[in-house]
Amino acid sequence: MAELYKMAPDDPEVNSAIAQLQSRAHGAKFITLFNQPADSAGAFLFIQAGAGGTEAQDWAGMLARMYSRWAERHGFALEIADEHAGDSAGLKSITFKISGLRAYGWLRNEIGIHRLVRISPFNAQGKRQTSFASVAVSPDIDDNIEIKIDDKDLRVDTYRSSGAGGQHVNKTDSAIRITHIPTGVVATCQNERSQFQNKDLAMKMLRAKLYDLEMQKRQEKENAALAAQKKIEWGSQIRNYVLQPYRLVKDLRTNAERSDPDAVLDGDLDDFMLGLLAR
Repeated sequence: MAELYKMAPDDPEVNSAIAQLQSRAHGAKFITLFNQPADSAGAFLFIQAGAGGTEAQDWAGMLARMYSRWAERHGFALEIADEHAGDSAGLKSITFKISGLRAYGWLRNEIGIHRLVRISPFNAQGKRQTSFASVAVSPDIDDNIEIKIDDKDLRVDTYRSSGAGGQHVNKTDSAIRITHIPTGVVATCQNERSQFQNKDLAMKMLRAKLYDLEMQKRQEKENAALAAQKKIEWGSQIRNYVLQPYRLVKDLRTNAERSDPDAVLDGDLDDFMLGLLAR
């Protein structure tokens, strides 16, 4: 790496390549921590704004950017499978498909409630505001992993895509919502070009969610305490991001802290993730 710096110290492309190499080398030292059955898989990442209108929706948008930047740092491919914009800012919800070796292993401990404390940019009085958003993660399981889904257990609904832009959007009922009736698990997709593509990706998400549900059931039997940590419930936040009156990001499970929230919100999450994997 030192030789690369000497060759082109001011070349943005070289510096970006070096940063990616450093990240991969750093992660390679911890390969033994990825010891769960689906850790090597890609992942579906779901972000949902909590109660609180624009504030929470803006926070969900910030989290979406944070995980996008994190994926970029790792060289993972990221695709938006489903997205619902906020009323005036941010996002109501978004689903990412993240492709890359061990993406799920890295992300599986991000499940839970993320809490933001800041001076509100939407409040003329400049009051401090607390916002919540939930994060859920499911593995993008390989097709050779058998998850039995009977057609009679599925309800498939079509609706008009709500995203912005393009001749295709808002003119045809191409968006897909698939409900697995026995479990109530729902998967939606609206960002692909055709109804067929949306249905195909929605089925992959449904299979991933059902796989994750089965893994959670098994985990609950083995370790009820750990399973409780993975439940997504308002008021049980896993990480605090405080921008005012002081600046601190703290993971409440490991007590790991960072005093540079801007870097964390720009995707510098590996220290938190590795600390959780090493528990």
